[in-house]
Amino acid sequence: MTTTSTSPTESLGGLRTRLRERLLAAEKSPRDADSLLCHVLGRSLTWLIAHSDDAVDPSVAVEAGQMVDRRLAAEPLQYIRGHTEFFGRRFAVDSRVLIPRPETEILVDGAIKRLGAGARVLDLGTGSGCIAISIEREVSEVSVVATDRSIAALALARSNGDELSSRVSFVAADFAAPLRGLFDLIVSNPPYIPADVVEELAAEVRCHEPREALTPGPHGTEAFETLLREVSDRLRPRGLLKLEIGFDQADAIRSLASEKGWVVDEMIQDLAGISRVVVLSRP
Repeated sequence: MTTTSTSPTESLGGLRTRLRERLLAAEKSPRDADSLLCHVLGRSLTWLIAHSDDAVDPSVAVEAGQMVDRRLAAEPLQYIRGHTEFFGRRFAVDSRVLIPRPETEILVDGAIKRLGAGARVLDLGTGSGCIAISIEREVSEVSVVATDRSIAALALARSNGDELSSRVSFVAADFAAPLRGLFDLIVSNPPYIPADVVEELAAEVRCHEPREALTPGPHGTEAFETLLREVSDRLRPRGLLKLEIGFDQADAIRSLASEKGWVVDEMIQDLAGISRVVVLSRP
């Protein structure tokens, strides 16, 4: 009698070890394997470790392996999983939008502290919608409008708004040109990295995130110049403009503000003591 031999089913712990070793060999964090495997399984890391002796479905091994392939090609973990956390909420992200950074939460936190019921807010270059949606969800009875020139980015932002039951109005626009009325607060996380510096960034950023969301041009300040010019007449009396800036741009922004007739009310620092958000007003 002839028998057909089959390879034993791989255990969950064995798969985890194999994926971690692949990442380690490429000098990438083995924790990414844990994150991706948990994502595929819809389980926590605690559950994964506790069930390391369980047999793993071959389809799970294939899917997790393909995700690790993408990570080895330097694709950001957030794009592979399709989401990231920002200000306590989950936002869908992919290559259409910049991945929200923790530093940008400083911009949102500062905005929330200055807003009251009935305020009107404008978010320029909204990307995933994380700033606009976070503000609208955190402050009751505010009206928030978010714009982006990228139709693809707006589609994702609208989807995030729907998923999070947000009332943000998303508009296809370059800055505030087609909008009506005045705003109490205008916020933006514009592109601010000099073009030549982008080439020095990690492959995860340089090769996968949308370049137009990273750099506005050779100096890195081009978007700020445009913003200060375009929105100067869109604020209500005592209205504020809040912008995220690069780690070494505080002095340049002060000079630009003075040149364009703005007053720098505050420079807000991140946990490393770096000026990260500038608050401006019209005299």
